[in-house]
Amino acid sequence: MITSVLVANRGEIACRVFRTCRDLGVRTVAVYSDADANALHTREADTAVRLPGAAPSETYLDGALIVKAALTAGADAVHPGYGFLSENAAFARAVLDAGLVWIGPPPEAIEAMASKTRAKELMGLAPLGEVTEADLPVLVKAAAGGGGRGMRIVRRLDELDAALASARAEAASAFGDGEVFVEPYVEDGRHVEVQILADTHGTVWPLGTRDCSLQRRHQKVIEESPAPGLSGALTDELHALAVRAARAVDYVGAGTVEFLVAGDTAHFLEMNTRLQVEHPVTEEVFGVDLVAEQLRIAEGHALDPEPPPARGHAVEARLYAEDPARDWAPQTGHLHRLEVPGAVRLDTGFTDGDDIGVHYDPMLAKVIAHAPTRAEAVRRLASALERAVIHGPVTNRDLLVRSLRHEEFGRARMDTGFYDRHLAALTAPAPDPYAPLAAALADAHGRSRFGGFRNVPSQPQVKRYTVGDEEHEVRYRHTRTGPEADGVRVLYADAHRVVLEADGVRRTFDVARYGDEVHVNGTRLTALPRFPDPTAQLAPGSLVAPMPGTVVRVADGLAEGVAVVAGQPLLWLEAMKMEHRITAPGAGTLTALHAAPGQQVSVGALLAVVQPSD
Repeated sequence: MITSVLVANRGEIACRVFRTCRDLGVRTVAVYSDADANALHTREADTAVRLPGAAPSETYLDGALIVKAALTAGADAVHPGYGFLSENAAFARAVLDAGLVWIGPPPEAIEAMASKTRAKELMGLAPLGEVTEADLPVLVKAAAGGGGRGMRIVRRLDELDAALASARAEAASAFGDGEVFVEPYVEDGRHVEVQILADTHGTVWPLGTRDCSLQRRHQKVIEESPAPGLSGALTDELHALAVRAARAVDYVGAGTVEFLVAGDTAHFLEMNTRLQVEHPVTEEVFGVDLVAEQLRIAEGHALDPEPPPARGHAVEARLYAEDPARDWAPQTGHLHRLEVPGAVRLDTGFTDGDDIGVHYDPMLAKVIAHAPTRAEAVRRLASALERAVIHGPVTNRDLLVRSLRHEEFGRARMDTGFYDRHLAALTAPAPDPYAPLAAALADAHGRSRFGGFRNVPSQPQVKRYTVGDEEHEVRYRHTRTGPEADGVRVLYADAHRVVLEADGVRRTFDVARYGDEVHVNGTRLTALPRFPDPTAQLAPGSLVAPMPGTVVRVADGLAEGVAVVAGQPLLWLEAMKMEHRITAPGAGTLTALHAAPGQQVSVGALLAVVQPSD
């Protein structure tokens, strides 16, 4: 009987496992890096053990350190969560050798399936060897791990070597394993997977299908179960292939078999020998707690002969601290408030007052809706996200709402190319036209009372804000009866709430201000100073860091005086476990280079200057 579980992970999945352990009466142990000293998962556990350092390689990827932490804290079992060491056979063996219970598949099954190259061989497939022009496009892919890291699409042969080097570096950083391989890239297929659960008594449950086609950088954004629009025959085939894969390696525990579906043809991708991020949609549809089942299986209990029946439809959206309009750049900063209303499930590793740092994945939370039909579940999820209160860094919330309400998604006609086709439209600015006025009125009330008696009309008050890349100027006047703005009636205003009437429609705005950061309903604004700082101007062609991170590479031969062309990669930043290229904004000459490998940079730091050609 398991009495105490250490979760060898952090953030949302650690909190998720702790929740089930509490329900079962099992004590919990967290591990945390110095960067996570005050993280939610650290606070929620019964006991927490420090892993000195901040980088994943010296903390969450150090298996020996985590086993020592489990023994020190008196845990008798280890749950790997997902990511980090969850698909590391050596770590699983180290846990077992230490006399601890491993809540996962046997190390031999991990070895057979966790490496995508070996998994393909087991299924009678093989990666590409020598890549030729006829093979293009191809996908460079990390052999270990998941989450879209270590993956690059290559459409030209002269880009292959750079893609291999970049993927190896990212995979080594994220998973501690730099092995990569190349396979054909299927354009615009659907990403469909099957959740399996297997016990030690020979029973394997295929728990339906999930569609995970909406992805950015090969990382899933919106997932749902069951996968819509599949024929009964194809669904049965996917279930059979998933069970076959599990039985081929004597699998035990929770796992996922992933496919790329083109038409009615399924192409095997990989088997993830762990719990998946999107597991909640399966839990909602089948009414099971997969974490509880993992613990029961680890204790030797048998599954029922047949899985429970499916009911209804579930959709999950991943809420990220990132800016989709700026190449999905991750965002850092203080999360002042996170609240998602409505009849939805919220799985998160953050709460009000937490800081979002640079070291780990930028996912803030998963929001899951379940309903009798797909249309109802999608509507419920979109509404909950739209009404969510998220005060802090820029997020992908607006993109999620627009994606869920997109006609192509509504008809279940999406594929993995969805964002390639629609990103520009989905990220086009659409700020509330009255949000800047509401922000200005609330700010004025917070600084001085409205309604003061005046014998002469006041001069117009002017406030300036940016919303995304757009600047907005607001003008209003103080009068005896309160503030006035052209064409808008101000019915009420205080520091936190403004009521306006325009064209006969009354609207209420909730306003929150944190320094120059202002949130008005779902719009994030930045208050601008009355007089711009003349020293803030940068020379034309200046390249600044779009996010805080580490310079991991500088292009070969790059030095001051070198000519560059538009779009040429100059250097690479690593932030939140992903690589981001900094490219030349146009043709010209590099006149300054302030970045070097290993250098830590803050957002806005000057990295290089490219003097444009005449």
